[in-house]
Amino acid sequence: MQACSRCNMAGSGGEWQQARRRKGAARREKQCQAADRDFGNAEDKSRIQRRITEAIAELRGEEFWLEWKELLSGSLASEIMGTLENDSSLYSGELDCVCYGLGSFSTCISSRYQLAMLILLLDTLRIPPVQCSVFDPVFSPAEHEVLQALGFTVLTENEEGKRPVSRPTLFYLIHCGKALYNNLLWRNWSPQALPWLTIVGNSFHGIQERMVQRDLQRDYSFISDVICACEETALPCSPRFLDVFNDTVLLRFPHERLASLPPHTWTQPSEPEYLHCEDLEIIQRDQGS
Repeated sequence: MQACSRCNMAGSGGEWQQARRRKGAARREKQCQAADRDFGNAEDKSRIQRRITEAIAELRGEEFWLEWKELLSGSLASEIMGTLENDSSLYSGELDCVCYGLGSFSTCISSRYQLAMLILLLDTLRIPPVQCSVFDPVFSPAEHEVLQALGFTVLTENEEGKRPVSRPTLFYLIHCGKALYNNLLWRNWSPQALPWLTIVGNSFHGIQERMVQRDLQRDYSFISDVICACEETALPCSPRFLDVFNDTVLLRFPHERLASLPPHTWTQPSEPEYLHCEDLEIIQRDQGS
């Protein structure tokens, strides 16, 4: 696996140098899989945790964090109210969170800031870290231990995004591959389940603009079919963090918008196969790490 081109670190101090983004390289750049150091001893793990704490403090001081905080708080509150209006018996009062594709946060500074933002969001939304499941096949054993020490539930199986939900769930999928989003939609493909999803991740409209429509419909049909019914809100960031959070939006699937789709939209959806995709942008289960 090649090192993440976004993570330019000067010296052992790990100062961040902004990297120029290459067109069409979102997921490849997301794979910050540099493993030059094992980070296996307690001192190294302590250093990782200290850098995460420093990243949290930096983000907390940014104005755009306050906007994220307000937007996410309002979105989840709106989602819960919509759920109660449709069927209050389905909601237990708890929120879940799932994070895929975070990257190697011990070696990649962008991934570390994304983890720091996730921690801030969990605190704001009062989601206990244990109710946040995280997975990336590139996580090292030391990164597993750090995440567990922070209270996260670290998954051991590559779900490929095929996670069913039964209550309001925040999915944190910054710079993840299109197939992962498509798989998540497929697994929850009904007008009852999709409103449970709130996604912090890539812009679906941006995906649509960058692809030929017939290819999008053929390879990522669930994204293609739901674009017109999703509610997309851009999440701001300062120029300093543009390479970390660029093209990041808040995605929701309101009941009333889904109701406008034709009934045949929901007929027996087939599991995606991606037979025509040369670069799938995700690591599949049978590929290992």
